[in-house]
Amino acid sequence: MSPLKIYNSLKKYPLSKFLFMKALCSKAPYFSSIKPQLLNYEKGKIEIKLHKRKPVLNHIGTVHAIAMCNLAELCAGLVIDSVLPKNMRWIPKGMNVEYLQKANTDLIGKCELSEESIVLGDNQVLVNVFDTNAEQVFKAVINMYISEKK
Repeated sequence: MSPLKIYNSLKKYPLSKFLFMKALCSKAPYFSSIKPQLLNYEKGKIEIKLHKRKPVLNHIGTVHAIAMCNLAELCAGLVIDSVLPKNMRWIPKGMNVEYLQKANTDLIGKCELSEESIVLGDNQVLVNVFDTNAEQVFKAVINMYISEKK
């Protein structure tokens, strides 16, 4: 079952977003390092919050670059899963990132993708990350390789 279907089946319960993220992080434990908070998830669209807290900070007290990369990969993976046909699979193949300004607050990763844009092979998935002042602090273009399931 796809992550979006699992999430939609949980939406009727209290704490559904929290429970969904806990389950997801147990399946892919590295994502738990950023303690992601799901804000919105629907077909082709996602928003995930990363709280600024000590474990994700760098030596100057801003959100660490790799924490933002982790947030971006999580956003891209969940959004591509939501639009991918059942007979296809994906794997991240590379990531190009730009650090646009210091990340001094909580962050929100946003990603949108249409089903029509998916092709076999390389797909460039854009993830934008904003601070609580709606200023873009980071962007990533993740190369997701799409292939047919065997």
